[in-house]
Amino acid sequence: MVTNRTFTMIKPDAVANGHAGAILDRIIKAGYKVVALKYTKLTTETAGQFYAVHSERPFYKDLVSFMSQGPIYAAILEKDNAIEDFRKFIGATDPSKADAGTIRADFAKSIDANAIHGSDSDENAAIEGNFFFNNFERF
Repeated sequence: MVTNRTFTMIKPDAVANGHAGAILDRIIKAGYKVVALKYTKLTTETAGQFYAVHSERPFYKDLVSFMSQGPIYAAILEKDNAIEDFRKFIGATDPSKADAGTIRADFAKSIDANAIHGSDSDENAAIEGNFFFNNFERF
């Protein structure tokens, strides 16, 4: 099933480096409609809940620590074929392998500090969007 909505987060590294505005601008100029947007900070507990799917992975504790170190922008985006297209738009998780002109190629510093998150499936987009936004916060 092809969906028209995906979830994204501009991560603490990109926010701290002053790139959030440029990233949001690129997202909008690429034709994504922002249907929900929130500037917030994850606590260690909420970051742990969000990334619970990775709790058995060796990088889990570092990921939770990184994601709770500073503010983020969380957003639900809408566009035809949103998930697949957005994943291509942001680039590979490892910015050294990301295509030129993608968000991660231009704004990420490392595989850990990779600037942005994008949902990898319809199911995860719904779960992740619901984690941050209630029905009154979406358009």
